Amino acid sequence: MARTFDCSVESELLTGMRFARAAIGRGELIVMPTDTVYGIAADAFSPAAVQRLLDAKGRGRQSPPPVLVPGIPTLDALAESVPDAVRALVGEFWPGPLTIILPARPSLAWDLGDTGGTVALRMPDQQIARELLSETGPLAVSSANRTGNPAATTAAGAEAELGDSVTVYLEAGPTPGSVPSTIIDATLLAAGTGRLRIVRAGALSLEQIREIAGEQLED
Repeated sequence: MARTFDCSVESELLTGMRFARAAIGRGELIVMPTDTVYGIAADAFSPAAVQRLLDAKGRGRQSPPPVLVPGIPTLDALAESVPDAVRALVGEFWPGPLTIILPARPSLAWDLGDTGGTVALRMPDQQIARELLSETGPLAVSSANRTGNPAATTAAGAEAELGDSVTVYLEAGPTPGSVPSTIIDATLLAAGTGRLRIVRAGALSLEQIREIAGEQLED
């Protein structure tokens, strides 16, 4: 049965974080706040856990989840190459609502779905999320809702969508907004065959991205 913890109460926050870490370690799912919407999270290095995440959302392997990381150093651990323009972007917008798609290191022992050898990475600007990530390591995280439904902005909203498919819900109040992160595909730039492409508009505008990336961003 799912458990919900009110993270505004210190004792519940500490207990909830402990239960969340344990659930991740067992390959189970949790829901946690981020700086955009609530996310359903699984151990990125557990193929069975990632499949549970996809099943809970009603999503196929053709829609692999992004991976949330605790800090910029993890970028180099997971991505095969990181262009200078990407380093400039994450230096400006991480932690924050920017997701970068890069070639994944081929040595990584994970299966996020049909990624084509890439990984979508983001560092959230949310203290509870980052503290959890610093203890669990990278987590596969997608919006906490059934596919096709609006993303949840509270843990209660997520539970109404996902029910007992999730073991632990961390409630931290409404998220600041329901606008998702901006997603940039940097795979062509990393390969030296193209420029950055915005593949999903989100919380960061084209103008904000272009101010940092300049001519490395497609028109």
